[in-house]
Amino acid sequence: MPGKGAGLLEVDSVSVRVDAATPYEILSDVSLSLSAGDVLGLVGESGSGKTTLSLALLGYARPGTELSGSIRIDGTEILATTEVARRRARGHLVSYVPQDPMTAMNPALRIGVQLEEMLAPSRGQARRDNRLRISELLDKVHLPTDEGFRKRYPHQLSGGQLQRVSIAMAMLNRPRLIVFDEPTTGLDVTTQSRVLDTISELIGSENAAAVYVTHDLTVVGSIANRVAVMYAGMLVEETSTATLLTRAAHPYARRLVLATPSASRRRELVGIPGTPVSPKDRGPGCAFAARCELREPICTEQAPELVEVGPGHRARCHRTGVVRAHADLASVPDRSSAWEARPAEDPALLTLSGVRAFYGRHQILHDVNLSVREGTCLALVGESGSGKTTLARCLSGLHPETTAGNMTFAQRSVPWPARERTASNLQEIQYIFQNPLGSLNPRHTIGRIVAAPLMTFGLGGQGMSRRRRVRELLEQVALPADYEHRYPAQLSGGERQRVAIARALAAQPRLLVCDEITSSLDVSIQASILQLLGQLRQTTNLTLLFITHHIGLVRAIADDIVILNRGHVVERGVASDVLDRPSDPYTIELLSNTPSMDNVTSDPARRAVAAMPARAVA
Repeated sequence: MPGKGAGLLEVDSVSVRVDAATPYEILSDVSLSLSAGDVLGLVGESGSGKTTLSLALLGYARPGTELSGSIRIDGTEILATTEVARRRARGHLVSYVPQDPMTAMNPALRIGVQLEEMLAPSRGQARRDNRLRISELLDKVHLPTDEGFRKRYPHQLSGGQLQRVSIAMAMLNRPRLIVFDEPTTGLDVTTQSRVLDTISELIGSENAAAVYVTHDLTVVGSIANRVAVMYAGMLVEETSTATLLTRAAHPYARRLVLATPSASRRRELVGIPGTPVSPKDRGPGCAFAARCELREPICTEQAPELVEVGPGHRARCHRTGVVRAHADLASVPDRSSAWEARPAEDPALLTLSGVRAFYGRHQILHDVNLSVREGTCLALVGESGSGKTTLARCLSGLHPETTAGNMTFAQRSVPWPARERTASNLQEIQYIFQNPLGSLNPRHTIGRIVAAPLMTFGLGGQGMSRRRRVRELLEQVALPADYEHRYPAQLSGGERQRVAIARALAAQPRLLVCDEITSSLDVSIQASILQLLGQLRQTTNLTLLFITHHIGLVRAIADDIVILNRGHVVERGVASDVLDRPSDPYTIELLSNTPSMDNVTSDPARRAVAAMPARAVA
């Protein structure tokens, strides 16, 4: 493995075993190494074992499981020691940054108090030294160091500020290893860029190492110099970032790359067929075989070993040579058949003019004008707080406060409040929320949830006729018909989002408002949902208003784009024109802060990392 010295982190044959009637391993025989100054990107779909491995690095395993193997951090064994020693190591030798910092902070304590609690109790000069250390780290994470900031409570900080406080908190005791659990999921690109820069600077200045857990390969491309890919509780590939993103040796890793949108070019996004295999259901062969288009009989009969396929490159596959021959991203089409750009002559289905929206006396939207052409996809882009969701709620009739301006749909004027709209207005505009679990009634079956619009708008007939229509809708969004008997809690995040789409489609809408619907999904599920929406756009002439802060998604699916900044439209036009030739400084800044996989191999430092020899790992 490449690095700047001796291995800071050494993971040897680590497994996590579930003590059940039929015992099984949710994490199986993982070995890897990391040096000071390195950042390892840990990627894979939900349920692949990423979080289990990251918690194991802290010497923690969930109740009912048994952790075995060896984990050494800076020469100190983490597993073969007492629980007291492990607790002492946490925060000092190894620390953890959670995905949601608000859940890790005490809402009743000020920020300064919580930072000081991380350090040993002190008086006099030691206390002054502690405060100096806190100020030093707050400055490093680009936060105010004054007393006023320290006296704030967690709810008085933005999401990006909270995340940077949690990073400073994790670094206070100068740990040698920091585990980051998807710390930028849900953040806009500008805030994400600042957090990633902060992490890179701290790892370098503190001569530490980091494990960065994520499902976003564009983030991996901007921060990690090595990548480990997990599937069904096993390490299936480990190599340099540049090598993985351009010449992956495992078919699963390659499909993850193909499912990730590019910010620099419009290319076809390809989902991964089938569903991820649970570690409990691993058979005698390759766990990925059922989803792999390159499988042979040996793949289902014999489990592959993790073998060296190049300098610093290991993969668990019988057909690594064939995979690498097909892995070059240059072979992927620079277009998407389902999302092929539409000509600019399409008539406007929705027009907004002079829209102003308020929360109390605070104005959120300022004279917003836009139009969505029928059968096309308009991307609404901006940072958190720019007014994207407020605008979407206004046009859906869900904004509870004052709204002014004009809205026209299919050449008909539409009132703002939903209660004043006709049944036709309500039916033709459907909203898909960012959080599907929060928008689905947990006490209703999937069949009843999808049938609700059918009953509301008198569609789909009665009895068996309505039930057949529900099953058709489930099949349309690639869900088995028997899911009608399940409840939302029994589905994965991607499956719940498909149910939300099916419910919206049940109303036979002309316009679908998609509010960050893929922001927390695995890239493979995201690609599958986008493929589905693209097919519906082709077959039903569906019109989409797609709210996102992901520039790669905009490049992949949008015909037109509107950029919002603090409630003002600062740029609009054909998506490819705006992305290739932005004119507003705010748009230019957004694009410059957007991480991209395409920049990895063009960076000489990245190429040097990719060429480094690796140390052998047992």
